[in-house]
Amino acid sequence: YRGEIAEITGNPAPGDVLDVVDARGRFVGRGYWNPASQIAIRILSRDEGEAIDRDFFYRCLKTALAYRAVVVEEDTDACRLVNAEADFLPGLIVDRYGEYLVVQSLTLGIEKYKETVVDLLVELLSPAGIYERNDAGVRELEGLPLTKGVVYGACPPEVGFVEYGLSFWADIVNGQKTGFFLDQRENRRAVARYARGRRVLDCFCYAGGFAVHAAAAGAAEVVAVDISADALRWAARHAAANGVDGRCRFVEANAFDYLRSLVKAGESFDMVILDPPSFTKAKEAVPGAIRGYKEINLRALKLLKPGGYLATCSCSYHVAEDLFLAVVAAAARDARRELRLVEVRRQARDHPMLLAAPETYYLKCAIFQVF
Repeated sequence: YRGEIAEITGNPAPGDVLDVVDARGRFVGRGYWNPASQIAIRILSRDEGEAIDRDFFYRCLKTALAYRAVVVEEDTDACRLVNAEADFLPGLIVDRYGEYLVVQSLTLGIEKYKETVVDLLVELLSPAGIYERNDAGVRELEGLPLTKGVVYGACPPEVGFVEYGLSFWADIVNGQKTGFFLDQRENRRAVARYARGRRVLDCFCYAGGFAVHAAAAGAAEVVAVDISADALRWAARHAAANGVDGRCRFVEANAFDYLRSLVKAGESFDMVILDPPSFTKAKEAVPGAIRGYKEINLRALKLLKPGGYLATCSCSYHVAEDLFLAVVAAAARDARRELRLVEVRRQARDHPMLLAAPETYYLKCAIFQVF
């Protein structure tokens, strides 16, 4: 962090690669420098003999791709290929959707190497096209402009892909993140295992990932709720493409209000899925986030039949796993329900985490049986 730097030698330009040394002058690491950012230096290598050049990026990308070859299933052709710090390339995101790649350069340092990265991705993967989604607000914290567009080949705005044998499309131009929530991929399949024969409520359904997987796994009925009409059009398209539209009903509503109305109407479900957007981007907003998580979980618990299942998620890094589970437990006490913890899950394995960088662990998905 900027406040931890005692001295800068010379007059480096923003984005330059610098060596970091300790108070005794011993080498600590090598990384790119941005005085405009709170994180002034992002470490690329701790090997004093390693140059940050094309060969360096080639090695890092090859290592990242080899890891995905191990953890991504054969019946899936969409995944995260590079996950920034967790793949030792701070600021770089690369997602694959079928024959196409979507890239994000979220730091000034990686922005300076963007052409090198694109050239190497073409060399290693031969994609049909590469689309740049550099419209994430975090770039402004680095003093970078917001941009997007094709940087290689040709890219349609809607890209089809397969996830565990099911068909989906990513809106790579205007969709959330790079077009789809790939970090929930493994959780969608895990949650669907409990859906067979059940009446399922999926809140904050976005493009219908959880809903379609639940229906494809044999859910008797899925009611999927989102406040965005555009998201629901994608969800309905995905349900139809996978032949489960007859068992899916999509509702445009505020999930908080809809949950409240269902409780008031005396409705009940065998399974409720909660996958809300992040309720906080800052530590100062955690108390408000806790209230939001408690409210939606409380209302979901009131809707569940005894023996039913609650799958509840949080993508707020500032709400740690133990705090999140405590909030759900508090909601259960208020709802006078007992919870049996079945699984605690995290982001998909193609979104790896570093123990030394706790901010890389942000997504929690807990599955409970409710009594």
